[in-house]
Amino acid sequence: MAKLSLEELRALRARESARMAKRDIHGKSIHVVVGMGTCGIQAGAKVTLNSIVDEIEAKGLKDVIVTQAPCQGKCDQEPVVEVYSPALGAVAYGKVDARLARQIVDEHIIAGRIIKDHQIDLEA
Repeated sequence: MAKLSLEELRALRARESARMAKRDIHGKSIHVVVGMGTCGIQAGAKVTLNSIVDEIEAKGLKDVIVTQAPCQGKCDQEPVVEVYSPALGAVAYGKVDARLARQIVDEHIIAGRIIKDHQIDLEA
């Protein structure tokens, strides 16, 4: 591997610091959790996760953290996405495809409205 100049190292550090800041949970008011168990992945959860992250980045949202979780026990509803926010509390959505993922960002996270048609109960 070629040696990097001091300028290249600084640029690399700045780029990686910005990437790592996106994973920092401190100071974030909204937490999105995508179920990434085996059944979730098989149902398309990776596409769902990427769609949510891409939409959050495109909208420039800084107070949202997106994480992964194991199976939530609702295999028939996968991919499952949970959104935790101070205004709306904990809300779960089932069968979240890329289109619905973008809608969750726009309607739930930005506008503060629950998408009732896709809301599921994880407790039952």
